[in-house]
Amino acid sequence: MAAPVFLSAVWRDLVMLNYEVDPALLREFVPAGTELDTYNGRTYVSLVGFRFLGTRVRGIRIPFHQNFEEVNLRFYVRRAHPEGARRGVVFIREIVPKWAVAMVARSVFHENYISLPMSHRVGTGDEGLRLAEYLWLQNGDWQRMFLECSGAPERPPAGSLAEFITEHYWGYAKQPDGSTLEYQVTHDPWRVWTASRAYFEGETAEMYGRALADVVKRNPDSAFLAEGSVVQVYSGMRI
Repeated sequence: MAAPVFLSAVWRDLVMLNYEVDPALLREFVPAGTELDTYNGRTYVSLVGFRFLGTRVRGIRIPFHQNFEEVNLRFYVRRAHPEGARRGVVFIREIVPKWAVAMVARSVFHENYISLPMSHRVGTGDEGLRLAEYLWLQNGDWQRMFLECSGAPERPPAGSLAEFITEHYWGYAKQPDGSTLEYQVTHDPWRVWTASRAYFEGETAEMYGRALADVVKRNPDSAFLAEGSVVQVYSGMRI
């Protein structure tokens, strides 16, 4: 029997800053039953900011909790399965501005959500360039991720890093008892704009640890803006 849909929403304007990383930095975060997924032998983390729109939880629209930002730091894993390898995402930290959203995600999925003041800007900048930025307030200082691009969005080429980053359709979360929660995430393939300029500025050592905070301070190895789509997150199953 298929798992029921837990959450549905439109995810829009996904800023994705991607960094090659030493796999040793991620081993403590890898859930039981999964292994790191790599692209051409390289391991990546992604700092991702986007908008939730029209959110429903178990089909119900919760007043004042339908439209909000999220920023997360994630990496990529895979799990062997009789139907074929399942490629998924593990979240190191997820930030939303709604404390109730963070509380539900922590209690139901045991994901690493926190609630902080957030804002965003998506629009057209100088010379007609498309821009998107996400900001969050931590310890009195604003953290900022920014991306600028131009042209029209396109489907990532087959076998490209952008395809690898966007086409992971499972989530994995460590549980307090040491087991792993596996849940499916479905959406249409996304079109993307390749960034002409992208960066993060801020201090996140308290949130991510010094080593990963230093990673996201670097210039990203790749960056793009994903158009987004309707997304469904299904209830999970222990593995």
